[in-house]
Amino acid sequence: MITKTIEIEELIRKFPFAVKFLMEKGIRCIACGEPIWGTLEEAAIEKGFTLDAIDRLVDEINQIAKQMEEGILATEQQFFPKSLPLS
Repeated sequence: MITKTIEIEELIRKFPFAVKFLMEKGIRCIACGEPIWGTLEEAAIEKGFTLDAIDRLVDEINQIAKQMEEGILATEQQFFPKSLPLS
């Protein structure tokens, strides 16, 4: 389960789709091929997300991870066109 306190480096290592997901939400998590340091919550706050928006962000990324794990989604491409901005 992904939480808002997960370190960005751990998030993208465990869930590579998170790079595209976060970029679509306006949160850059990779610079020069290296992860941005800090937590998911810190990165979202830096981009102006409210605490409620961060909770929705975490819920959405967990939903994608669960669907990919269950084989409902073969790739993140199936999910992202339906994603809505949270901020």
